[in-house]
Amino acid sequence: MPGETIRNMEDFAAVSGISRPTVSKYFNDPDSVRPKTRERIEAALDRYDYRPNIYAVNQNRQQTKNIGIVVPFLSDPFFSEIARTIETLVIEAGFRPILLSSHGTSEQENDNLETLRSVKPAGVLFAPLGRASDKSTIETFCAHVPTVLFDSNLDGMGEAFIGSDNASFVNQTVEYLCRSGTPPCFFEMRTPANPNANKRRAAYIAAMEREGHEPVVHKVNGHGWGFEEIGRAGAHAAFDAGELTSGTVLCSNDRLAIGFLAAAYERGLRVGRAKNCDLRVASHDDHPFSRFTCPSLTTAAHDYDAVAEHSVRSMFELIENGGHLNAREETLYPARLILRDSA
Repeated sequence: MPGETIRNMEDFAAVSGISRPTVSKYFNDPDSVRPKTRERIEAALDRYDYRPNIYAVNQNRQQTKNIGIVVPFLSDPFFSEIARTIETLVIEAGFRPILLSSHGTSEQENDNLETLRSVKPAGVLFAPLGRASDKSTIETFCAHVPTVLFDSNLDGMGEAFIGSDNASFVNQTVEYLCRSGTPPCFFEMRTPANPNANKRRAAYIAAMEREGHEPVVHKVNGHGWGFEEIGRAGAHAAFDAGELTSGTVLCSNDRLAIGFLAAAYERGLRVGRAKNCDLRVASHDDHPFSRFTCPSLTTAAHDYDAVAEHSVRSMFELIENGGHLNAREETLYPARLILRDSA
């Protein structure tokens, strides 16, 4: 027998050359995979003498094959994109996704968690609201249900957290904007709903100071998740008050930037990198529509696939290990700067 030590289903998938979702799907129902694939898996089981803990887990009649997925605001294209990817991976692994949106409120977030507890899911992939979350309710939920957090971290809650490195987002945009033109001011909501907004502001201030420039933060009024209209109204207010101290504007997220671009257009201001332009505008997230704005938006992109795949992989490892990991895992994926016409 080969000398490899197979500790878990992740290791088995790697040595057998079969994808992790396919292996998980086989262990949930061998007839659900193609006959040739089943033969390969069974040959690898014999070769490596591996028997997964998920067999024992699935004998627990209280466990279902449901996987909960909770996001802050499903109509936000970022969350709809990452939820779509997670949902597909869960289905491919032979589980049933239950996708719920918190609609931006802690009350709905709590209701979602209560709903999921009632159906006894095998586990939950959870993107919390962050500052607006009811942390005591979430802590109690995580103590009873195997939970992996993604996008927004709550310290010590859940068995793992997978998200994007917000400092990486801002460091790349600030460095590029300072190198290629006037240093940027930062444009954000005064009371941001986005759970990562505070991290991005702090990263902007630190990056500007490293570059030897004075950070300037413009806070605009507005509440909730209607970021485009908040960005548009806030930009008009800033133009009226003469508050923009730089010809380069770095927005906290792409949806605010889309609103800012609309306001600039309405005022006859040209946005872009050409010499005859009045402003440069850049942002963060790589919103699915950001390449279709006019001009197309320079931004820093999430690694959607990596965050989704790692989150689902961690969930299956958690299920396989009876609902607990040896240590809480935190993983951050760096952003990728995407240069387009706006800056």
